[in-house]
Amino acid sequence: MRRYSLVILLMLGTWMGAAQAAECPALLQGDLQKLRSQERIDLCATFAGKPLLVVNTASFCGFTPQFKGLEALYQRYKAQGLQVLGVPSDDFRQEADSSEETAKVCYVNYGVTFPMSETQPVTGSAAVPLFKELAAQSQAPRWNFSKYVVDAQGKVVASFPSSTTPDDPALLAAVEKAIASQR
Repeated sequence: MRRYSLVILLMLGTWMGAAQAAECPALLQGDLQKLRSQERIDLCATFAGKPLLVVNTASFCGFTPQFKGLEALYQRYKAQGLQVLGVPSDDFRQEADSSEETAKVCYVNYGVTFPMSETQPVTGSAAVPLFKELAAQSQAPRWNFSKYVVDAQGKVVASFPSSTTPDDPALLAAVEKAIASQR
């Protein structure tokens, strides 16, 4: 009897895992290493069903001061469900050489409280799956601090170039549209 119960539990676990993957949008399937941590960010468990702003970042870019505005945006809308994910990348040769230095820029210099991943490739064939899907739904980042607004169903509703500041009215409108998608 125990053997059959174990088989049934294993089959049920496999079926439930497949059902969860089917419910998780393609954009959010996978995980990323959290910045300066052994923890991983399970994209589906963390962001599924929530509006999301994804930004590829760099510590030594002319747009790096946008961290302050991104944090302000996060604080302004997080009670309404908005999530922000920062993904450092050295694809444009402006990211710090170490996680410690990247973390200092984000957490100490700019007071970032939203999730940040370890440095990841975000362009071309080496891009992590998240950025491959963002590119498929819109376009690949052309520079650091490209911004992608994703609705609660995992669809990109708008993308913005590096020069778009976090307080830009068009970006705010896209964020509010994504927030409305969770209702």
